[in-house]
Amino acid sequence: MKTIDFWFSIGSTYTYLTVLRLRNLFNQKNIQINYYPFSVRTVMKEMDNIPFPPSKKSKVDYMWRDIQRRSELYKIPIPNVPVPYPIKDLDLANRIAVVGIEEGWCLNYLEATYRRWFLDFSLAGSDENILSTCKEINLDYKYILNTANSSEIKYKYKNLTNLAKDIGIFGSPTFVVGKEIFWGDDRLEDAIDWLGKP
Repeated sequence: MKTIDFWFSIGSTYTYLTVLRLRNLFNQKNIQINYYPFSVRTVMKEMDNIPFPPSKKSKVDYMWRDIQRRSELYKIPIPNVPVPYPIKDLDLANRIAVVGIEEGWCLNYLEATYRRWFLDFSLAGSDENILSTCKEINLDYKYILNTANSSEIKYKYKNLTNLAKDIGIFGSPTFVVGKEIFWGDDRLEDAIDWLGKP
């Protein structure tokens, strides 16, 4: 089976579009996903890149409307915008995804936490979001928090963030095929097409 590396950071708005269509798309194409959560906030700070500051209202307004349009295009739930942004506990939300990779429920978690953030206005990484997400996908809330806050998972998450920087990843979502990097939800199909090249 062919594989694509999916680098993501919960906290990225456009990653909502990818997460909610990834399962069906990859099942149809018979593609395996390798999940790689990282801290996009760390990467962007080091690049002195603030993507949607309050001072750029027209850009922010465009982003939210663009997400609505693309949601309609993909036939996924269209959020009422703006959703709460940015999220405070980005790193915790992503460390839970690291646990999910190890235990096999990463995509279930991504789908549930993004739906709660974008459709219910419950911030990813918040106690409310984590608790309701754990209930939905049958996870023990206290166990998840303790594991995600363990030194082992923090170490792995830091290493993944460093690896993202080493590879040249600067935003979320990013798809990697071999040595080729495709940044942005709208480049997912390009990554799939590249995967099919001889």
